[in-house]
Amino acid sequence: MTSKCLRILILVMSLAVFLAAGGLCAEPYEDAFKKAYPQIAFDSMKPAGIKGVYEVVKGGEIIYFLEEPGLLFVGEIIDRTGKSLTDTRRAEILMANAKNLPLDKAVRVGSGKQTVIEFTDPDCPYCRRAATFLESRKDVTRYVFFFPLPSHKDAENKIKYIFCAADKAKAYEDAMKGKLDTQKYAACKTKDAADLLVIHKEAGRRIGVGGTPMFIINGKELIMGANLPAIEAALQAEPKKDEPKKP
Repeated sequence: MTSKCLRILILVMSLAVFLAAGGLCAEPYEDAFKKAYPQIAFDSMKPAGIKGVYEVVKGGEIIYFLEEPGLLFVGEIIDRTGKSLTDTRRAEILMANAKNLPLDKAVRVGSGKQTVIEFTDPDCPYCRRAATFLESRKDVTRYVFFFPLPSHKDAENKIKYIFCAADKAKAYEDAMKGKLDTQKYAACKTKDAADLLVIHKEAGRRIGVGGTPMFIINGKELIMGANLPAIEAALQAEPKKDEPKKP
């Protein structure tokens, strides 16, 4: 075997080992966590900025691993000003995860230059309030994902009705105005509607949605709740060049 062939063989074998190992060696604290809690899967792990404390992320949730004595801490880390560092990180993670949302599966409302990604529930009064506000904005394209609360017993039926409607945007607006509360409408029981609802709920869980309404404005501002002044202020800013592309 020539030296050139031998070098190629070594490179191929090294690449195979690299890929088999996942491409990267685990950090010592990751090994310690896996050894202490093998039953807990996680997406990422890194130092939390406090000696011996590590941030463990799964979806949009954060817990903390105390390497010594090998314990888990579930709760908020708050600085001396009263600011929750955990909430700040949770928002950062959510925004990063949101870049992978399947916008082609959302209900699209409007055609304006500004982009609003919305997680909502048709039976949530605060969601309806925000929907009324956004309906008046003609400069916005909204991508609506549904994340119904289990306590809202009719919400899923309304969502499936929207999915099956010929004009989904109008059906959405009717639902958010409360028209489906008293109006008799045909229950939609198609597999496509049921599957799409699963996709919407899973999208919310995956990025870390904890409640509705929730909005991502122009890919850069995260707003929890029907905070209309905050939504208005975010829409006054110029959209970023890397805002989500409209499918």
